[in-house]
Amino acid sequence: MEKLIRIALDGPSGSGKSTIAKRLSNELNILYLDTGAMYRATALKAIKMGVDSFDAVGVGRFIDEIDLEIKYIDGTQHTFLDGEDVSLKIREPHVSMAASNISSLKSVRLKMVEMQRKIAGNLSCVLDGRDIGSYVLPNADFKFYITASVEERANRRYKELIERGHNVDYNDLKMEIEQRDYNDKNRDFSPLKMADDAILIDTSDMSIEEVCNTVLSYINK
Repeated sequence: MEKLIRIALDGPSGSGKSTIAKRLSNELNILYLDTGAMYRATALKAIKMGVDSFDAVGVGRFIDEIDLEIKYIDGTQHTFLDGEDVSLKIREPHVSMAASNISSLKSVRLKMVEMQRKIAGNLSCVLDGRDIGSYVLPNADFKFYITASVEERANRRYKELIERGHNVDYNDLKMEIEQRDYNDKNRDFSPLKMADDAILIDTSDMSIEEVCNTVLSYINK
């Protein structure tokens, strides 16, 4: 039986970890699980129900029974909420901030981690998030902490949203990223943290290809 390989990529918003995770998935022919999409879908559920994303009681009423599915269609991850493909809706700016808020709730993290561990228990995979190496998959075969300066991350996000047709302000995005960083690092349960045995990679001045090759060089050793 072929040995399962699990790769954990952690880091703050906009550091490039999702892009790297997708590249690794293709290069190594293993599953890519976008854990952030799961939190975004949960935030979208709260928005639709009129529940504040910081309301632990309100969110607690639906989180255990949330109808959330991850499907792979033509090699691409699609996120389904209540039977609807919400892969594009969860990328809208207002959902991003709500996702940062709702991910701080213990009940939400416990539910998402339960789902993530179940998937990773059966397949070779690469997961990206805030606490994959430190909490979700502490025994992952490879752990990387992908980061970049706040300015560079805001610039990347700005270009991404402009290309999608959103009218956004760079300074607003920078402030939002700084707030998300604060939320992620200071939440009580399972905060953003670099695992003790993770490899740090600062992508501020690196191309996607350079980062991917650096990560692969460690894995191929």
